[in-house]
Amino acid sequence: MTPSAQHLLVTIAIIALIAWRMHSRIRRTIGRQRLSSVRPWITIVLFPLIVALLAFESLRSPQPIGIYLAGGAVVGIGLGLLGLRLTRFEVTPAGRFYTPSAHLGIVLSVLLVCRIAWRFATGGFPGSADGASSAPPGASLTPLTLLLVGMLAGYYTTYALGLIRWSRRSRDLVPSEASGSGGA
Repeated sequence: MTPSAQHLLVTIAIIALIAWRMHSRIRRTIGRQRLSSVRPWITIVLFPLIVALLAFESLRSPQPIGIYLAGGAVVGIGLGLLGLRLTRFEVTPAGRFYTPSAHLGIVLSVLLVCRIAWRFATGGFPGSADGASSAPPGASLTPLTLLLVGMLAGYYTTYALGLIRWSRRSRDLVPSEASGSGGA
């Protein structure tokens, strides 16, 4: 198989993977969801770790691009607090549920999709045929990428912390239907 055909197959596979993940992410951000006891904890560990690694890597840059990561995180925290205010929480006999703001979830998802599409259209991905694989480490950390990653990390971490906080407060809540008999 020629390198050109291999690159085309890898490109198609990456596009399919991104499309599948974005579809599942958008579906998850706009509908009623059962509160998971594990997912928020994964979020509050994973996203700050990503931000810390990117902040460390941005220190190696000759330009002060870490400020974009920090600025994005501040904006993300604000959006996370707004998202929590717009979220509908409910405790039912079937469990605890929340419905996030569809508009905010869609906007954040579209921003991510647009950034990925722009990045792909302008320079491909690392290891592409255009020679990007020879770029030094950290060369792909652009201010816009760091701003978006910081914003998403700030949003999801704040939102996950809010879900954990609500979960702890709602443990003692028992819906009136749960205390009654099961029949009519």
